Amino acid sequence: MKIIECPRDAWQGHHPFISTNQKIEYLNTLLRVGFDTIDFGSFVSAKAMPQVSDTAEIVSRLNLSNSSTKLLAIIANERGASEACAFNEISYLGYPFSISETFQLRNTNATILESLNRVQEIQKLCQQKNKKLVIYISMGFGNPYGDLWNPEIVLHWVEKLSSLGITIFSLADTVGLASVDAISSLFSQLIPANQDLEFGAHFHSKPEEWKTKIDAAYNAGCRRFDGALLGYGGCPMAQDDLVGNMPTERLLDFIIEKKETNLLDLNALDEAKEMFLRLIR
Repeated sequence: MKIIECPRDAWQGHHPFISTNQKIEYLNTLLRVGFDTIDFGSFVSAKAMPQVSDTAEIVSRLNLSNSSTKLLAIIANERGASEACAFNEISYLGYPFSISETFQLRNTNATILESLNRVQEIQKLCQQKNKKLVIYISMGFGNPYGDLWNPEIVLHWVEKLSSLGITIFSLADTVGLASVDAISSLFSQLIPANQDLEFGAHFHSKPEEWKTKIDAAYNAGCRRFDGALLGYGGCPMAQDDLVGNMPTERLLDFIIEKKETNLLDLNALDEAKEMFLRLIR
């Protein structure tokens, strides 16, 4: 079972600005925990996301020498992808592909068709630069805008995007409205039909709903989960302030309950939690 730790998602909407040195210290602590991947930053407009404007500076100052953890950076267009591909330290580029037209326009200033064209160019670049592209299917379980959603739409886009050679897809519950039935239905259809693809879950949730969502995905075969320590941040568009990222510590509880292999350094994890609390005060 893979845990993708997402500090970028946790702090991207946080104010005031967290200093670059503090971020580096925190990320270096996370690198000691043993996560499969860390979603550490993004190459997007500094005006749109000032909190992650120092991503390029951070990369070269991370201590990767004794860590097997891989780095993932979020990008929104070809320019950002080109910037990210310049760093050997980065293994994965993550692109938010919304199947809600309204959200795609709001999030990346592009229609779904324009976004598809972007993905084609970004995938070519990733193949040239030996990077792997991770597609986040944003609004993967529905949307609050009235845009049409059904499982067939998700399956259609996974099929279309995988034809480009993309092999990792994370279904994103962007505003925390995924039902257990929708989660179970989607993963139960996607995973058996696409054995050569890897599917993950990026859930946003109320504190009392984390277990049912993880359970539904796990029972349907999902073994890749995104989380953020303390469940901080991650959902500025949600109408309920209690909706946030999936707490990593709850994912760890789940791993232990299911007797999945756990190689995380719990001392480093506790150290990271204390450090993060200081960062957001």
